[in-house]
Amino acid sequence: MTDTTDTTKIDLARNVLFLRHSQMLINERYKKGEFKIPLHLGMGHEAIAAAVDAIMQEGDQLVCSHRNMHYVLARGKNLKVELDEYYLKKEGLARGELGSMNLADEAHSIPYSSSILGNNLSVATGLALAKRVSGKNNIVIVQSGDGAIEEGSFYESLLFLKSHNLCCMVIVENNGYSLGTHITERRCDINLQNIAKGLAVHYEKLSGNDVFAYAKRLNELRDYCIRTRTPICIEVILTTLGNWYLTNAQNPHGTFVNYHSGPAPTVQMSEWPVILMNNEDPVFALMTHIDKDTLVQESKKMLARLQEEIA
Repeated sequence: MTDTTDTTKIDLARNVLFLRHSQMLINERYKKGEFKIPLHLGMGHEAIAAAVDAIMQEGDQLVCSHRNMHYVLARGKNLKVELDEYYLKKEGLARGELGSMNLADEAHSIPYSSSILGNNLSVATGLALAKRVSGKNNIVIVQSGDGAIEEGSFYESLLFLKSHNLCCMVIVENNGYSLGTHITERRCDINLQNIAKGLAVHYEKLSGNDVFAYAKRLNELRDYCIRTRTPICIEVILTTLGNWYLTNAQNPHGTFVNYHSGPAPTVQMSEWPVILMNNEDPVFALMTHIDKDTLVQESKKMLARLQEEIA
């Protein structure tokens, strides 16, 4: 993904808007209690998912965690079949057999997702080893959250990847929470950069939700990973959007609630789907590169298409 033309920018912006509208439409049905399974929304995570999709080449693979909705949508670009999977219908992406947390899409290079925290890291390591043994010049990208870095499999996978010179990009989405508890309330600080440094693994930090900057840098890192035969650890600082305040007799001023799974009750459908008016929101961040009027028109067309698709 080396093209930086306006057409490419619009395509990336459309993918971000597609991910946001798709999740908002899912959220509306979630609020009505239509699903029998837990879903993990990724509103606020759209920029990294769209950027990963943009840089993947034929033969690359993506391994996901339980919060995989945004990545599976970004790769497959089909809300209807993913929604049918969440309804456990035979018309679903996996014939209604995988649901959400283990959803894979081999046709679009997602061979595995895992509901077990940290489990997908070990699987991705094995896939990367298989590529090296078979002489394939591709990478494996594995996506995880900040909670998984507490698992032994995170350290062991990085160690194995580095020891065997395997081409793998380990993406850690850091939203500052595990379940509904902030990291500072639950454990000591973990310096991911120092962990990577201790294993001589290249470390990168991405922030700002600029999908265009993310795609450019990830493309460079993909090339570096293959050229040097080394794993890369990428920490992405982001905010899971859709939080709310719970007010009751004990907390008259409201208690901040960061949801882990479940619907986002304060998020409402909109033709212009900005949730926060700052760069914590990847849709808002698009306006750094593309004028709002153009984005609003693209957004309206995207929402109309999706609503027709799932009607």
